Amino acid sequence: MTKTISEPAREIDVIHNTDVLVVGSGPGGLAAALAAARTGVEVALVERFGCFGGNITAVGVEGFAWYRHEATIEAGGIGREFEDRAKAMGAAVPESQSLSFELDSEGFKLVADRLVGEAGVRPMLHRQFVAPIMEGNTIVGIITESKAGREAILAKRVIDATGDADVAHRAGAPTHKTPKEQMQAASVMFHLAGVDKRAFMDGVRADPQTYRDWSTGEWQVETDGKEDAMFSPFLGKPFAQAIRDGVLPAHLNTISSTWGAAHDSGELTYMNLVHLAECDGTDPDDLTAFEMEGRSQAMAAIEVLRRYTPGCESARLRNFGMTIGIRDTRKIDAVYNLTERDVRHEGRFEDSIGIYPEFIDGYGILILPTTGRYMHVPYRAMLPKGVQALLVAGRAIGGSRVAHAATRNMACCAVAGQGAGVAAAISVRSGRALDAVNLADVQAELIRQGVRLH
Repeated sequence: MTKTISEPAREIDVIHNTDVLVVGSGPGGLAAALAAARTGVEVALVERFGCFGGNITAVGVEGFAWYRHEATIEAGGIGREFEDRAKAMGAAVPESQSLSFELDSEGFKLVADRLVGEAGVRPMLHRQFVAPIMEGNTIVGIITESKAGREAILAKRVIDATGDADVAHRAGAPTHKTPKEQMQAASVMFHLAGVDKRAFMDGVRADPQTYRDWSTGEWQVETDGKEDAMFSPFLGKPFAQAIRDGVLPAHLNTISSTWGAAHDSGELTYMNLVHLAECDGTDPDDLTAFEMEGRSQAMAAIEVLRRYTPGCESARLRNFGMTIGIRDTRKIDAVYNLTERDVRHEGRFEDSIGIYPEFIDGYGILILPTTGRYMHVPYRAMLPKGVQALLVAGRAIGGSRVAHAATRNMACCAVAGQGAGVAAAISVRSGRALDAVNLADVQAELIRQGVRLH
């Protein structure tokens, strides 16, 4: 039997009261906060780390829109603004496999600061969400923990953008979690210095890799076929050779995948090579073990690159992301849960709050949006059952396993986040509950903010 203790009751200071409170500042949360503020309400943005941006900045995932090709149709809005502002501020470079710009994970911290400041969002960094404040089945705020101890923040509407549905789950909304053995792998991202760009790129051009090469070794990837001959910045052969030569242990056959951008400065960024199976991002023991294992595997990968990859002979670690990258944990049981059919066959919804191109990446599926196909993102997928005054944005929105392989992607999180932010703001301004908000007003404001809905 587990031993327990009882915490004494205590009074917690209410440090802030706002119209809309966003918890988590990844692409979904940051977009939600900006959208709500631009709709004309007071907004606070709570983040556990010392920067905004989540997966972009804390994890180091720089390929925000690496799916984009000539025929790709997107929602625009704040997600595209992230890219445009980063480019304008010198915090982005052309992405290697698409018509997008790769965001600089360090520079985007400043981009996010600027966007938050311009929108008038109250920044609340270094605060960890620990509990919801409930009045019956209505959330009225949250409790955070920080160097200042416990603090309470009250709000008329709350947006859960934690990625793991932490707020919804602890508020009592029904959630479900992929079985651990089926979860998408976690990743420790890293960046290199000391790379000879010319020699590296000569090697890439001499032996160009395609998406067909993803189906080698440990992984088998389903595509539509149209992706198979397309260029991919894939690194697999060096690791397979290292295993054959006994340089890399055979059980590390999961090390492979893509690089991001090669810089004139000798940096090779967004190294997405480490894939850690059965890591539950809601279990701190798993997070501890896999953070450490991921760093160890990254160093093994760097040694292989030095030995087998042109231009990497003097490569060295520049930095790791601040935290491990998690793709798959809790999802809410929403008023509407997206289906595999929706993401594969252009789902259409009257309550669309934005569109997302036909891009599926996960659970052994890779489909790129090269033919102009896209789906609608429905507002109801962000409405959790059983809890009032709460929306969920980002990768925890309601959907099936394959639907999650589409909606978990950062650009889709931004689409959902912008929709959630506008809906929360309209709900506050109109005095109507989130499940009764006037969708025509929400959609009109989204269009005003530059979002394509249909």
